[in-house]
Amino acid sequence: MQVVVISEPSGKGGQVQGTSFKGKRAQQERVGAWMFLPKRWMLGWALALGWLVRAGLCEPRTDWNLPMTASSASEHVLTTLPDAPEPQQSAPLSNADATAASTAKDKPTPKQQPKRILGVIPNYRAVSEGAVPPPPTPKQAFKLATQTSFDYSAFAFVGITSLLAEGTASHSDLGKGVGGFWAYYWRGFLDKTDGNYLVIAALPSVFHEDERYYTRGEGSVVGRGFYAASRVLITPDYHGSQTFNASEVVGRGIAQAVSIAYYPKNDRTIGALSEKYGYSIGRDAATEVFREFWPDIATHVLHRHP
Repeated sequence: MQVVVISEPSGKGGQVQGTSFKGKRAQQERVGAWMFLPKRWMLGWALALGWLVRAGLCEPRTDWNLPMTASSASEHVLTTLPDAPEPQQSAPLSNADATAASTAKDKPTPKQQPKRILGVIPNYRAVSEGAVPPPPTPKQAFKLATQTSFDYSAFAFVGITSLLAEGTASHSDLGKGVGGFWAYYWRGFLDKTDGNYLVIAALPSVFHEDERYYTRGEGSVVGRGFYAASRVLITPDYHGSQTFNASEVVGRGIAQAVSIAYYPKNDRTIGALSEKYGYSIGRDAATEVFREFWPDIATHVLHRHP
């Protein structure tokens, strides 16, 4: 049986077009088979891959970059951290090491000298206990003399000594009152300044002597006091050997000789000059004793750092 489909006339003369029903169905079956063919291939590949995984010939990938939860993140950190090192036990000290440690513990702290005593008095020439600095150069010695002579405390010290001298009329020809005080002041400042430059800078550079004070720090009070006071007569040279302190003895004498030029006639006698000379040497000795014991005074009496 053949079915004829009659359509609208088309074209010239109204020709009739027709198609077999069986032919159209066969065509549809061939198209459906080709469309289903890729699905069969995919199923075949999936079955083959599953067999390979089951046989152990390949492994599925598990390192996908998936978001990490809080618990999995903590487990990851714990598993990736290295193991903590095992505590090491220190080796026991030998008898010699234990004795050395005990001796170092029992040894007193070296006496430290500050740059200023009580934050006011200059102490640039003092060397701490145990320190061995190189000898000062002429430039360094000149700097020390300048710091000592023109420090603000030096002006105050000369003012106090001048006030005492004016009050006791040590040099009656200089007068009393404000005028007398000024006459004492500028003469006293000149005595102290030219003496410092002679004793600290000029003569040490000539005699190769170190005029800094080296703190002893150990021993009895009497021994340390005698050591400090004797530094006006004994001082180290540039090689570290103890020698006669010519810079101090001769320098203070030259300073008194220079003072003849600006003191009244009655104060130019041998007795008056000897008295001033002895005062300057004694003042320097007392200063050295005070430097020696200042770290102890600051620590044990004032309970403060030197």
